[in-house]
Amino acid sequence: MENAIRWADEMNCAVTVCNTDGVIFYMNEKAKKTFAKYGDLIGSNLKDCHKTERALKTIDELLLTGGTNVYTIDKQGIKKMIYQTAWFKDGVIAGLVEISMEIPTEMPHYVRG
Repeated sequence: MENAIRWADEMNCAVTVCNTDGVIFYMNEKAKKTFAKYGDLIGSNLKDCHKTERALKTIDELLLTGGTNVYTIDKQGIKKMIYQTAWFKDGVIAGLVEISMEIPTEMPHYVRG
């Protein structure tokens, strides 16, 4: 079971998890390296890291509805896909998880039937 719990520790994607109050309680190694310039964010509130009205509204909406928010960014020449979604415990929204992964600027897209 321990391996199943620690699956994200050494992933090549940044994984950050918070509770329903927005308090970050888990960051894998890639996330810690990505945000190292801000110090240790464990115990910090997600809302303190996201200052725009749009971002704060998205956090509130995801926590309320259990939804998902997906988008791409280009930061310092690196393209990333950001996948933010609610996580659940016993069918109840328990917080949010964000997975940030580097993606190629051009990549194949397949339509499967």
